[in-house]
Amino acid sequence: MSEGQKKWPAPAKLNLMLRITGRRTDGYHLLQTVFQFIDLCDELQFTPLASGEVCLQEPLQGVPEHEDLTVRAANLLKQETGYEGGVCITVEKNLPMGGGLGGGSSDAASTLVALNELWRLGLSREKLMALGLTLGADVPVFVFGHSAWAEGVGEVLERIIIPEQWVVLIKPDCHVNTKEIFSAKDLTRDSKSIKMGDFTTGQRQNDCLEVVCRLYPVVAEALRDLSEFSEARLTGTGACVFGQFSSLQAADTAYSALKKKWQVYLAKGLNISPLYAPRESCKRL
Repeated sequence: MSEGQKKWPAPAKLNLMLRITGRRTDGYHLLQTVFQFIDLCDELQFTPLASGEVCLQEPLQGVPEHEDLTVRAANLLKQETGYEGGVCITVEKNLPMGGGLGGGSSDAASTLVALNELWRLGLSREKLMALGLTLGADVPVFVFGHSAWAEGVGEVLERIIIPEQWVVLIKPDCHVNTKEIFSAKDLTRDSKSIKMGDFTTGQRQNDCLEVVCRLYPVVAEALRDLSEFSEARLTGTGACVFGQFSSLQAADTAYSALKKKWQVYLAKGLNISPLYAPRESCKRL
C-alpha cells in the first residue's frame, strides 16, 4: 500500500470524569479529567503534493478550509520544521460533530503523527503534544495515545489503566456549543481537586452536566433513557452520553432497545489509541 493509500485512524475519546477546579487569567478552565479511547474512528489519508500546498480533498461543510484543524496541523508542522512539500488530506468523517467525542482534535492529532512519519520529520511525541496544545486542549491526549488522568487545561497527562468495557453511546439530535457551556454563569468552577484513587473508587462527576441538561433538554432525556440500562454519563460538554457494560450481551441489549428512538453506537473502550495499535482495533461506524 502506498503512503497516499494508507488510512490513519482518529479515534473518539470519552471523558469518564470531568471536574472544573479553577480558571486561569486567560479564561481557560483548570480541569481534572480521565480520558479513554473507544474504537469508533474518523479515517484520514494523506496524498503528497509537490507544490507545497496544504489542502483538503473535500472541506467540511460550514468550516473554512484554512480553519480546519487538519490543515492547521499540517501547516504548523511545515512552519515548525521548514518542510517544503505539501499534502492533500482526505477525512472520512464518521464521528458526530458537537458530541464531546473530540473528533476534530483527534483528526488534528492523527495529522501531526502521520505527517511526522510520512515527512520523516523525526519530532518526538512530546514535541508533537506541545504543538498540538496550540491547536486545542484535547489534541495532546490523542497524540499521547494512552488512557490518561489529565490536569491543567487537559494537557498534563499521566497514564492510567482502565477496564476496557463495552460502551453504548447516544448522540442526541443537538450540537452542544462548548464555548457556551464554559461561559455559563452557573457552571461549577470550584470543585475540590481529587486523587486518581478517588476516581477509581467511584468519584466520576461531570461538572458540566447540570448546565448542559438545562440548555439542552434532549441530553437530559437521553441520560434518563440510558440510565435504565447502566449508569448514564455525559462525555465532555456533550452532547453524547454513554454507559459502560461488562459484557457484550448486556451492551447489545441496551443498544437494541435504545436504537428504536436514538442515534446509538456500540463501541469498546481502549487504553491504547488505534493510532498506535494494530489496524484491527478501529471499527467503522
